[in-house]
Amino acid sequence: MLFKLYLSAMAFQKERSAGYLANQMARLFAKGLHERIRPLGLAPAQFMTLLPLWDEDGISQSELVRRLDVEQATMANTLTRMERDGLIERRANPGDGRSQAIHLTPKAKALRDPATVAARAQNEAALADFSEDERQAFLALMRRAIASMHKD
Repeated sequence: MLFKLYLSAMAFQKERSAGYLANQMARLFAKGLHERIRPLGLAPAQFMTLLPLWDEDGISQSELVRRLDVEQATMANTLTRMERDGLIERRANPGDGRSQAIHLTPKAKALRDPATVAARAQNEAALADFSEDERQAFLALMRRAIASMHKD
């Protein structure tokens, strides 16, 4: 009997794993989003970085790292690509001479509406089989799980 319990504990059931399912869902969301924003010349990491800049242009790289919860090196690479692609400009931060403020170019500002429409379409496709109550409950549970992991 103990051996049987040991074996059942050893069998990983991915369909019952929140981590596995969240990872799979995130990959599928990213893939779908990429397909929808690729015609705009954007990659998912660039879109993710544009979101806080569309809300508040001119924030620092370290503030973007904090808001997006990504590694500093990842953000630096993303911003370098975005600068190369004409989406952002780095300027001296008037409040802190040691840092730079990240500013959107007119090209990036013009992408806000079509990119957010594409993201909404991806969300709609993913949640198409959910009722409005199920959507709200699903999003609330996801936010709760994320908050729990931020406590660690």
